[in-house]
Amino acid sequence: MDIKTVKDELQNIIHGKSDSGQKTLIQTIANYLGGSQRTSTMAKSDKQYKQKETANLIAYCNQNNLWVNDKVNFDLFISEGAEQKVYIKDDKTVYKLNDSIYYSTWLDYFTNLALNNYFFPDTTYSLVGFCLIEQTLFALLEQPFVKANQPTNLEQVKEFMANNGFENTRNHDYYNSELEIILEDLHDENVLTQDGILYFIDTVFYLKQ
Repeated sequence: MDIKTVKDELQNIIHGKSDSGQKTLIQTIANYLGGSQRTSTMAKSDKQYKQKETANLIAYCNQNNLWVNDKVNFDLFISEGAEQKVYIKDDKTVYKLNDSIYYSTWLDYFTNLALNNYFFPDTTYSLVGFCLIEQTLFALLEQPFVKANQPTNLEQVKEFMANNGFENTRNHDYYNSELEIILEDLHDENVLTQDGILYFIDTVFYLKQ
């Protein structure tokens, strides 16, 4: 598959277009936020931009019944990072609550999810809905539960990424110059190994501006 075809596919995914006519909730939300972005007069770097974006998302959730606070059993908490809290759903799936803190906009965060699902379908995110907890908005996601049974070899990660066009730029960060995609933070807590296979469970994708 040539680079132009891949770029076209990625643009279709990010903007909620699909050859099958099916659209995931992630793509629906990204499409909604993209429309709001095009009509906004504020710069994305403006701190008030994300506040406005969050208010728009809350209104959208109210209009479309996307609140799912009752889905999570908060007693089944298993881990927490700077960006998200993880809970067990069942023996095959985890819930992840994420407030998009790593991203300047919610649209950038949902673009990250769409890119993860394209590049790493074994750890696809599904958007369940949204939770409002102590006045903070969280996206609630499902993801396959991966139980590591051996340490991750970071040289193997580097080789895997190189074979897929991503150059290691520094530490655990990578860049694909043809697709203009940045992928950060691929350390051994975000890439797990099960039976010799790498599973990318927490990705931080950015499109180069």
